Amino acid sequence: MNIFASNIKFMRKRRRRTQDDVASALDMKRSTLSGYENQVAQPGIEALLQFSKYYGISVDTLLKVDLSKLRESELSQLERGYDVYITGSKIRVLATTVDSSNNENVELVNQTASAGYRTGFSDPEYIKVLPAFNLPFLSKEKKYRTFQIKGDSMLPIPDGSWVTGEFVQNWNLIRDGQPYIVLTLNDGIVFKVVYNLIKTESRLWLHSLNQMYDPYYVDVNDVKEVWKFVHYISSAMPEPNLPKEELASTVAALKKDVEKLKKQIATSTVLKLPFDENK
Repeated sequence: MNIFASNIKFMRKRRRRTQDDVASALDMKRSTLSGYENQVAQPGIEALLQFSKYYGISVDTLLKVDLSKLRESELSQLERGYDVYITGSKIRVLATTVDSSNNENVELVNQTASAGYRTGFSDPEYIKVLPAFNLPFLSKEKKYRTFQIKGDSMLPIPDGSWVTGEFVQNWNLIRDGQPYIVLTLNDGIVFKVVYNLIKTESRLWLHSLNQMYDPYYVDVNDVKEVWKFVHYISSAMPEPNLPKEELASTVAALKKDVEKLKKQIATSTVLKLPFDENK
């Protein structure tokens, strides 16, 4: 019960509650709560369930996980309801780095490093050598990483852009039709629009913004990391959008050109018909 005692004390202080506050909310004596926190008394099943409901954390987590050793981003996910023991999702350990103030860094994975990231993503020593930075407008309660994308499959986001994603712990929360960075052992880092078929088919359906690329399926067992798209940075100037009137006139001109070509082809075919001398 050592972990449980330290956890309920840690969570009480984290939420800036007094023992009187928590004891009153749980309808128990303050001395009883103090006994639990100081390991003088051991809670029964009813008390365990009370603490679990009050903090929104499963009994398993309160008994097995030392919450004081979790990173801020992990605690934040836990408090937002992403408790792996509650959701039934797989525990995913993320190798990460922090700055001198113990804030999460945003590690940078460029195109050169992307090949090594496929196998080194879970190695703390590999992650440690990646360039790292911080952006003041990103939440300190979440974990981010930036990847340099390659190719034109996600145009208008151009080749070489830096795409930042938020780490997704529970893949059941992947939203259909939203962009994600997905790490698979077969394809490495891919940036795609994702449709979540995990519950029904145990796979994801990946789409490109560029319609020249066909969508494809990825088995969930091949997926190693998922990052929800946050923003991108690019030195390339995006192509201007054509006004509706200009777009309509362009389409009309193309139709005329197509009709001309059809007539030319038809005329050419008639002229090349064989001549029958017996007629």
